[in-house]
Amino acid sequence: MANNKKNLRLNSVSAGMEAVIHVIIGLFSLCCIIPFVFVIIIAFSSEASIRQIGYSFVPLEWSVEAFTYAFQKLPQIWRSYFNSIFITVIGTVLSTLMCALYAYALYRPDFKFRGFFNFFSFFTMIFGGGLVPTYIVCTQLLGLSENYAALIVPLLVSPFNIIIMRTFFKSSVPMELIEAATIDGSGEYSTLFRVVAPIAKPGVATVALLNALAFWNEWYLSLLYIKRNKVLQPLQALLMELQNNVQYLNQMAGQLGAAAINEAAKMPSQSLRMVLVVLIVVPIACAYPFFQRYIVAGLAVGSVKG
Repeated sequence: MANNKKNLRLNSVSAGMEAVIHVIIGLFSLCCIIPFVFVIIIAFSSEASIRQIGYSFVPLEWSVEAFTYAFQKLPQIWRSYFNSIFITVIGTVLSTLMCALYAYALYRPDFKFRGFFNFFSFFTMIFGGGLVPTYIVCTQLLGLSENYAALIVPLLVSPFNIIIMRTFFKSSVPMELIEAATIDGSGEYSTLFRVVAPIAKPGVATVALLNALAFWNEWYLSLLYIKRNKVLQPLQALLMELQNNVQYLNQMAGQLGAAAINEAAKMPSQSLRMVLVVLIVVPIACAYPFFQRYIVAGLAVGSVKG
């Protein structure tokens, strides 16, 4: 009992220090939240207010003109939203599954070719195939062009995520469970999905979140492999194209004639940039709480013992 009280005193902090820690964490949280709130305020600011006083937390006039312009001038935006959601969901499920299968093989010490596949995965993190060979293989050999597969397949395997998953398996799943499952007659797939996966939920959720972020923010693959069939264009590629068109129209308005000048004058170019940021960030921000409980639970693995 005396030792427990001594350890409690050593691990506890004073009320004043606890308040200081809370203030520091609160300030850090504000530093993370305020920029996004500022972006939302600018997105709802009128173009005249931005031109007059610049970016401000308190604009002279509130407006939804930029949102109206984006949705009226972009009939493709809803299709692009569907494309991004479809690509993110399918790609996250497949890439997380492949990552778990690969990491499970590297986790098992009795796997004969463990060293080779471990090196094979790590080698690709250091040396890449290059843009031209990758493009030739994807388009001519695999037929990844003008289809959804071109936006999903190149990102399915991530060596970094494989290392994260393998490390999590090693730190949270004891080999005794694998041996007990084998004695009970469980196969490899049954052991992975019925024994290992439930214990490794925090690790799987972390890797799934990383994969979802990668697929949601990806635009470069569309630039490479989607040339003609613009109906497959994801949201990020569409918004990047819109941003480039807005900049080009503003720069070339004087040379393109009176119609272009009038169109450029009506265009909420400054607030439109922030609207694009909001459209991209909000969906993935709403998905984060789904993964959060598993990630938080993973922080406590091994810290509480019964």
